[in-house]
Amino acid sequence: MKKMSEIKLTNSNFEAEVLNSDKPVLVDFWAEWCGPCQMLAPTVAEIAEEYADSVKVGKVNVDEEPEIAAAYSIMSIPTVLLFRDGKIVDTSIGFVPKQSLVNMFDK
Repeated sequence: MKKMSEIKLTNSNFEAEVLNSDKPVLVDFWAEWCGPCQMLAPTVAEIAEEYADSVKVGKVNVDEEPEIAAAYSIMSIPTVLLFRDGKIVDTSIGFVPKQSLVNMFDK
C-alpha cells in the first residue's frame, strides 16, 4: 500500500487537488514561524497516513501562497478547513487534539 502523505497545495494545483477532489480534503493553513502550526504538523501527517483511503490532506504555506489564504479569509494559523465537493464544510482554528480534526470528516 502506497503511503499517502500531505499534498503541498499551491495556486497551480489547488483547484484540481481540493475543489475538484472526489473525496473530502483536509487543508492545513500554516507557516514556518508559527509555533502552534509546528505542534499541529505531526498530527496532520498522522491523519494523512491513517485516513489516506477516505480523506486527502493538503497543506498551504500562507507565506508562499498568500492568494489562497486571502481567498478563504485565513486570519490566524493554524487553520484547518475541510472541503467536500469544493465547498468548506468545517473549520478548525488553532492547535487542537487529533480527535477534533478526525471528527471533522467523520460527521
